[in-house]
Amino acid sequence: MSLTTLETNGSVAILTMTNDENRHNPAFVAELKAQLGAVLGNENHKALIITSSDEKSWSLGIDTDWLMPAMQQQQYAQIQAFMYDMDEVFKTLLLFPIPVIAAINGHAFGNGAILSCACDFRFMRSDRGFFCFPEVDLSIPFLPGMIAFVKKAMPYYRFNEMKLTGRRVGASELANDHVIEQACDDDEDLQAKALAFAQGFDKKRAIFGEHKKRLHKEIIAIIDEENKPLIDNLQLMV
Repeated sequence: MSLTTLETNGSVAILTMTNDENRHNPAFVAELKAQLGAVLGNENHKALIITSSDEKSWSLGIDTDWLMPAMQQQQYAQIQAFMYDMDEVFKTLLLFPIPVIAAINGHAFGNGAILSCACDFRFMRSDRGFFCFPEVDLSIPFLPGMIAFVKKAMPYYRFNEMKLTGRRVGASELANDHVIEQACDDDEDLQAKALAFAQGFDKKRAIFGEHKKRLHKEIIAIIDEENKPLIDNLQLMV
C-alpha cells in the first residue's frame, strides 16, 4: 500500500501523506526519500507542498507500534538505519533547492512536528489540530540536530516552553509567534492559501539551494557530527 502520493499543480509538487496518522517507520521514511527525489527530478517544479489526506492528523511522529517491538527484539541495526534515514530526510528538506511548504491540516506531534520544522514555511488550519512536542512525557530526548533546526522554525522562548511542558498549541498561537505563515479557517482555506503561496515562487534552484546551504551550514554539521554517536549507541530514550 502506498504511504504517499505525488501530484503536480502547475509548477507546484504536492506530496500527500496517505497513511492515516502518518507515523514514521522504515517503510514511511524510505518512501518519503524516494518521493523527494522524484520532486527534484522534475525541473518544472518550483515549490513543494507536504500535506496529509487524514481528516485529523498531519503526522503523529514515530511509529511506536514498530519501534517498541523492534527495541524489545533487539533489532538495533534496523533502528539505527531508520534514524540515519530520518536524518537524511531532514537534511534533504533543509537543503532542498526549491521552497518546501508544510500544509498542516491536523495534529503534528513529536517527530511529525519536527518534520514540519525542517520545511521552509508552514501553514496550519485553525479549526482542527494541535502542534506538540510530547517527548518530555515519553522519555524521548531530542537529538541535537533536531534541536538545531526546530530553533530556526520558532522563537527560542516558545520552543523552550513547548519542549519542557509538552503543551499542545493551536494555529492562532503559532501564527502570533510566526512559527506558521498563516492560520487558516479550514482545510479548504489551508490548501488554497498554501498553494497560492507556493505558486508565487519562481526562483532558480542554484541560488535558492546555495542560500539554504549557507544558511543551514551549522545545522547540517550538528546533524552529521553530534547525532551520530547517540544513534550508534542507541541513546534514544531515557
